[in-house]
Amino acid sequence: MTDQPRITVRFFRLSEELQPYFTALYLTVIDARDGLVADHLHPEWAAMRFTEGPPPIACIGPGELVPQWPFVGSGPTSKATHFAVRTSRVWGLGLQPAGWARFASGSAAALANRTVDGSAHPAFATFAAILPQIIACKDGDEAKAQLVNAHLLAHGGRADRREDAIFACQEALRDPALGEVAALQERLGMPVKTLERFCRRYFGFPPKLLLRRQRFARSLAQFMLDPSMSWIDALDGQYHDQAQFVREFREFMGMLPSEYSRMPHPIVQPIMRQRMVDQGAAEPLDLPTVARFR
Repeated sequence: MTDQPRITVRFFRLSEELQPYFTALYLTVIDARDGLVADHLHPEWAAMRFTEGPPPIACIGPGELVPQWPFVGSGPTSKATHFAVRTSRVWGLGLQPAGWARFASGSAAALANRTVDGSAHPAFATFAAILPQIIACKDGDEAKAQLVNAHLLAHGGRADRREDAIFACQEALRDPALGEVAALQERLGMPVKTLERFCRRYFGFPPKLLLRRQRFARSLAQFMLDPSMSWIDALDGQYHDQAQFVREFREFMGMLPSEYSRMPHPIVQPIMRQRMVDQGAAEPLDLPTVARFR
């Protein structure tokens, strides 16, 4: 048993004025002994991970795991991220679409399903100084979290001119009763071509894919939060039948639901368990992993 990896997770509350823009700030401490710990992240919004220790290896979608960087920036994803880490401390910070608009640079679609060196890529220039501050701080994790919070407060810039529409779209995508592009178009009051450009610019994907991704992620979140239930019981109400869900599971995760349920989830599960214990760290819809889609 002493050779088993040990993973601990801690969430930190961001200042109230930052919470609409970020999902959560959290620290995952991995003791992998002499090996690697692997897991799969579910489709998520843009995210940043700052590593104290050896950088991870990862791949979005099918393919070989490749070396990453100490500061990994990723755009929104519609595929699972397969990753592996050695003994390290990883700070995670997720960006809501409104956060992308205010803090990042460029179109979210340009980085969809991609990871980049956040210390060098212009999209993440606002965050490039965070990891050096974390590494230089010797006053403990709470102090490091406060440094991150202070940095975000100091570099927020000005709100995007379409911020109200972005928040409205975020809220609409969370509505389990909304499943059609026409309904989203009506909710936001946008012509269909305008909605297409808007969603790609701030959310990374066209509206139809966003709606499909949301219903899939809600179902997966339900199962992950209660693994004792069957897949059929976890299905979102937007699904016609289980076969449709299985097709989308293969599309988004690259495997069958049965394959996924048999796999260990040594990092994602502790994050979700800690979230259930630490209810004050983030709103239930704003988790850094799949549980945010509940």
